[in-house]
Amino acid sequence: MHSIFDPTGGNTEHGGSRFTPPDADQYSQLPESFTNPPFEEVTGTVDFTAPPEKPPIEVSTENNGKLVIVHISGTLHASDYRKFVPVVEDAIRNNGTVRIFVQMHHFHGWDAGALWEDVKFDMDHVDDIDRLAIVGETGWEKWMAVFCKPFTMATIQYFPTAQAASARAWLLAP
Repeated sequence: MHSIFDPTGGNTEHGGSRFTPPDADQYSQLPESFTNPPFEEVTGTVDFTAPPEKPPIEVSTENNGKLVIVHISGTLHASDYRKFVPVVEDAIRNNGTVRIFVQMHHFHGWDAGALWEDVKFDMDHVDDIDRLAIVGETGWEKWMAVFCKPFTMATIQYFPTAQAASARAWLLAP
């Protein structure tokens, strides 16, 4: 017999090859208690609380409000803009213009109400955003960077998720 690890000899746990079936005497000789352990019934209850669902949009600021960080996932609704807009408008009020880092993860787009809120935001803040980095994981997110250009005076760049650090560096550069 030949081992799958040592073709020059030794016992095997798995015999045969891709071309021939294993011989009956090449099956495992391990004890029955190891290959077929006794069944143990498990009883009782398990306390499980699902983790809180992450909101579709999370907004924060860095660099004294000059950099707005936006994480987006799922589908955006008009109500999500109630969280986003005040943070950005406060940063604009304090700094004149801002730079925005938008990271998308499993983003599915906007419902009609959110799309309208987005258009209104873009029109109200055409000159208030200096740079916009869109970080995403799919081709359509890259397309979004091109789609946004007519609605803002900002310089816009798309970065794949693996280059999120480069996106941040680009936003923080003078």
